[in-house]
Amino acid sequence: MEFLQGQSTETTVAVAVAVVAVAAGAGFLLLRSKKPKGCLDAENFKEFKLVQKRQISHNVAKFKFALPTPTSVLGLPIGQHISCRGQDATGEEVIKPYTPTTLDSDIGYFELVIKMYPQGRMSHHFREMKVGDYMSVKGPKGRFKYQPGQVRAFGMIAGGSGITPMFQVTRAILENPNDNTKVHLIYANVTYDDILLLEELDNMAKNYPDRFKIYYVLNQPPEVWDGGVGFVSKEMIQAHCPAPAADIQVLRCGPPPMNKAMSANLDDLGYTKEMQFQF
Repeated sequence: MEFLQGQSTETTVAVAVAVVAVAAGAGFLLLRSKKPKGCLDAENFKEFKLVQKRQISHNVAKFKFALPTPTSVLGLPIGQHISCRGQDATGEEVIKPYTPTTLDSDIGYFELVIKMYPQGRMSHHFREMKVGDYMSVKGPKGRFKYQPGQVRAFGMIAGGSGITPMFQVTRAILENPNDNTKVHLIYANVTYDDILLLEELDNMAKNYPDRFKIYYVLNQPPEVWDGGVGFVSKEMIQAHCPAPAADIQVLRCGPPPMNKAMSANLDDLGYTKEMQFQF
């Protein structure tokens, strides 16, 4: 009897220890899986400090803004954007939308790649910004909602700085090992030097050759050039975007005249309104 009582006590202790261990493990997994709260406010502007400004070309720079703590995330849903507030050359307030090139996997900061136009009102503000200055930001904004696997493939048609939402969505897809969505991007610019995120895009095409294809189009190409020439045509779309189907979508983002022309091209090629989305 004493033996049985001792065995029963040992069993009870072992079960208790196991229960505690399971509970602790579950708690750890819960903490690990709990998504950090984002830093954005959709109703009110919040201030973020510029910690790095890197000139990429004569009119393009990458701006890195710190989040409140090294483990903070911006909290921007894939494919959505933020509103930035600044002042133009006359001191008047200006607000303009921008899409960060970073994701919530980039913790502690977010980055904007900005093309600064000579007469651009918000361009003036970015040109004048110095490390240590603060940017007023509000968000998230946007109609686009993405869930992994919602389509078999994306076609993307971007012009100029319209590449940023495409880059953000593509990064999220390619860096998710459970997302098998394929991406086919047509990216149009005036000259070779105008291509934003060239190195990053080429690296993605190299690292994910079966999932990401890119076709560059230039209005004024260099002498040696194997990409498209002129404006994005129906023939280019047919050759480099997935064919119309219920499980694909073509995303567009560029200057208004380009968006209008691409919408007409896609309509003519049989892409329904449900198969198209314009940022």
